[in-house]
Amino acid sequence: MDGFDRIVHQAGIMGGKACIRGTRITVSLIVGQIGEGRSPEALLADYPHLEREDIMQSLRYAAWLSEEKEVTVDA
Repeated sequence: MDGFDRIVHQAGIMGGKACIRGTRITVSLIVGQIGEGRSPEALLADYPHLEREDIMQSLRYAAWLSEEKEVTVDA
């Protein structure tokens, strides 16, 4: 996963969900909180061991995962 050095997947941690390295904070938690209207500053206050780049990379990772891809199927 080029460009996502803060995002890790480990089978034994949070069921293999994408997490911020060194934590059990999932990308989905961060994206969900931002989607609910929480600010990055509020998340940083709630999780002081996070860095702003952790949040920004989580958002970029979620965008990357949701990219539409065109698939050609031969009939």
